[in-house]
Amino acid sequence: MKMRVSAVQYRLRKAEGFQDFARQSEHYVKTAMEYGSEFILFPEFFTTQLLSIGNGAGEGLPIHALPGFTEQYTALFRGLAQTHGVHIIGGTHVTEREGRLYNTAHLFYPDGRVERQDKLHITPTEVTEWRMSAGDGVRVFDTAKGRIGILTCYDIEFPEIVRMVRAAGADVIFCPSCTDDRHGFYRVRYSCHARTVENQIYVVTTGTVGALENVDFMRANYGQAAILSPNDIPFPPRGVLAEGEINDDMIVTADLDLSLLEEVRQRGSVTTWRDRRTDLYPDWTSM
Repeated sequence: MKMRVSAVQYRLRKAEGFQDFARQSEHYVKTAMEYGSEFILFPEFFTTQLLSIGNGAGEGLPIHALPGFTEQYTALFRGLAQTHGVHIIGGTHVTEREGRLYNTAHLFYPDGRVERQDKLHITPTEVTEWRMSAGDGVRVFDTAKGRIGILTCYDIEFPEIVRMVRAAGADVIFCPSCTDDRHGFYRVRYSCHARTVENQIYVVTTGTVGALENVDFMRANYGQAAILSPNDIPFPPRGVLAEGEINDDMIVTADLDLSLLEEVRQRGSVTTWRDRRTDLYPDWTSM
């Protein structure tokens, strides 16, 4: 089984209204479809572009205004997924439930279904500045091309949660990210590489680029998309199937051969998944 994936390096720029955001998002989807993509990944927090619409006084909207766009955001990406017959991991969007804000990844299916995964590990800035709450459960998602997981940015830095998702059958992890400097970017990027080695899986990651001058904590972005594999024959030695140019507005695309994962798990130079010591450290498969 093969699946073609694209990851969007979404350039944040000021929006005058929701239609600016919609046109830019549609542009990326149409571009990915020209390459025959079956899964398209957008970055974490890319919908903060909507906050740049502002309050009419030159100031960006506050973070708690973002859930007010949820219905429009959902309708837009559900429609794009259905129209183009593609799975879209619509980055993350801030949602509100019972008075709490969550950083929620959305998976839009070609048949119109929408599934969600809250971010599980919340960074200090998200907590202190935006009062975000952590999700309380991890999921895996069945698709026509296989089982996937969605773990957002900081989540990928915790090996235990990725091990749980792999133990539940996921072969591909999609990791939308948003980092403002090189330190944060490389923490996420190196963690993605480590997870491919530990679990013999693919990781698809991307981040925001550009700047929102009137939105607090979104004035700086440092991002690069990458499609990563285990470091073993028959994969590339660096474990990089494709990567973008840092901080450019672009899309990267690659084919993931899921059969190769099982091959290296059984007959690779190392067999890290098979050789894990569940007698010493269980997978915690109850999800």
